[in-house]
Amino acid sequence: MQNDLRRFRLTDGLLLALTLLPIVCGMAIKILFVPPGEGMDIAGAAIFFTIHAPLQELPITESQVNSWLVVLLMLFFSLWVTHGIRTGVSTKRQLLAEWVVEKTDGLVNDNMGPFFAGFSPLVGAVLALSACSSLLTLFGLFPPTSDLNVVGGWAIFVFFLITYYKLRCGPDYYLKSFAEPVSFLAPMNVISELATPVSMAFRHFGNVLSGVVISTILGAALQGLTASLLGWLPGVLGQIPFLQIGIPAVLSIYFDLFSGCLQAFIFAMLTMLYVANAFSLDVFQARQNKKKKIQSVS
Repeated sequence: MQNDLRRFRLTDGLLLALTLLPIVCGMAIKILFVPPGEGMDIAGAAIFFTIHAPLQELPITESQVNSWLVVLLMLFFSLWVTHGIRTGVSTKRQLLAEWVVEKTDGLVNDNMGPFFAGFSPLVGAVLALSACSSLLTLFGLFPPTSDLNVVGGWAIFVFFLITYYKLRCGPDYYLKSFAEPVSFLAPMNVISELATPVSMAFRHFGNVLSGVVISTILGAALQGLTASLLGWLPGVLGQIPFLQIGIPAVLSIYFDLFSGCLQAFIFAMLTMLYVANAFSLDVFQARQNKKKKIQSVS
């Protein structure tokens, strides 16, 4: 019994350490490979190295590396939260895991309906991945959500989901959807369909990037203001950016915490609504019943 408890605590501590390890690795990688900027520095993701591929060069950037670090963080955190879950035993971690699952299931059921109940893991992953990626700025790391390539990939994935569920109702349903409400609007509907991933990507990317830009500009302005007002202080005191203490942290509550989590929620909501609205359950069931009748006759 004592050995089992010791083994459980050792595994628990290892999983918790592995959860924090990606953040530590990300900070170490940035210190070692990303040169510090001078003054106000608003740049995209740093390129660590480039892989020579047959078609074109494949750069490995800071956003790609940080995305994988977020995935590892989510993996080990999930293992830590679910470690030791037992039937009939309620722990704080188990209650947290059950609360997350119940809220995600309720969110999917309210916005998509019972047919899409299996979407809960996907929606939960989208929420967690987007929120954790944006919250990397709290540790001074480059947020992958401020890279258009990253959120663009997510949006293209959602576009394929939309098209897949439209086609599940039949090719005729998919083609007829472009002629609604009247046929001469078909070109506009095609443009609107193709604009869906573009709008999703730019909405998420723009909101996160704007927060990074505003925070950077404010930090540089406060540094310059400190030098102008308090630069006369003797010695090291004149070099300390006093005005940068506290004020950026207050803005970080909005730009990093509130805005990052809000954009994650909006992206997940748009994913659910676009997919659910693209799919007609009545048309799908009628098509399935027709297939069953044909199979029974043959």
